[in-house]
Amino acid sequence: MKKRRDTDARSLGREALTQLRQRAVAQVQAGESPEVVAAAIGINRTTIYDWLSLYRHGGKAALDAKRRGGRRRKLDGAAMRWIYRTVATKNPLQLHFPFALWTCDMIGALIRQRFGVELSRSSVGRLLEQLGLSAQRPLWRAYQQNPVEVERWRKQTYPKIQAEARACRAEIYFGDEAGVRSDYHAGTTWAPQGRTPIVSSTGARFGFNLISAVSARGLLRFMVVEGKVGARTFIEFLKRLLHGADHPIFLIVDGHPSHRAKAVTEFIATLDGRLRLFFLPGYSPELNPDEFVWNSLKNQALGRRAHHSKDEMKRAAISHLRFLQKTPAKVQTFFQAPYTAYAAAA
Repeated sequence: MKKRRDTDARSLGREALTQLRQRAVAQVQAGESPEVVAAAIGINRTTIYDWLSLYRHGGKAALDAKRRGGRRRKLDGAAMRWIYRTVATKNPLQLHFPFALWTCDMIGALIRQRFGVELSRSSVGRLLEQLGLSAQRPLWRAYQQNPVEVERWRKQTYPKIQAEARACRAEIYFGDEAGVRSDYHAGTTWAPQGRTPIVSSTGARFGFNLISAVSARGLLRFMVVEGKVGARTFIEFLKRLLHGADHPIFLIVDGHPSHRAKAVTEFIATLDGRLRLFFLPGYSPELNPDEFVWNSLKNQALGRRAHHSKDEMKRAAISHLRFLQKTPAKVQTFFQAPYTAYAAAA
């Protein structure tokens, strides 16, 4: 393999160099990593941060290759590189902050401490945007999760399960349980500024549990549960899942005690291979497409209306789940998210 030769920016004419600078900065601000951009256009890593510093200091005009001198920049290329790498690769907890998410105030404090530069919150926000960073809702992961096990599941374990399912024409389902409560609400509503809106409903709290399972073909099965979901309840759901099934069923669930109970193991042993149970890696709900059933139910149905009785809430839940059953294309989208696409139908 030939070693990549860096572009010697000094050998470019003024116009070509100006265009190269502008194109590189635009790619970073579109969300590409500065160092990926630097590698793609063949310049030194430090150079891209110098250009970003120029742009921050003087805008697009500052990228003109003919311009020289000017006022000293508060944050030079080395500072820009440090800020980007700190925010993009470090957790605030590593730097002794009490909160796990980056905020403009926290980043401003770091800049003040390291470079002696005081920036307002809005200036910090603009700086981060100029570095191609954006405020995003994070995906939470339990610290107990083992990334090696997750990767092994995606790349080795699940493909093996798929192969076994094809060999015996089994249907693969992902199953999960969830509880719903009358005091949960989702979404937003319009109201005068400074006056938080109030949604009135009954003061009595009630709820119930549900079990469901989905397949990549868009199939959905569910059961409403009164009380806790234990081994007996789970076995009842397995019986319903098997009812009318023409082929074996492979059911993938988490490691909840009710799933691993001795009674469940003994029940499955009586089925002569009609049902097999597999377990996801620990603390990895994002790998389960069935989680989207509960997201849909809670955030698109139950959470957007007031419930005046348990029976009324139960009817609403069943109605929404039956709607999903009748729209397999919607259920199939649950297998298209970044962390569940591995389980999509081949």
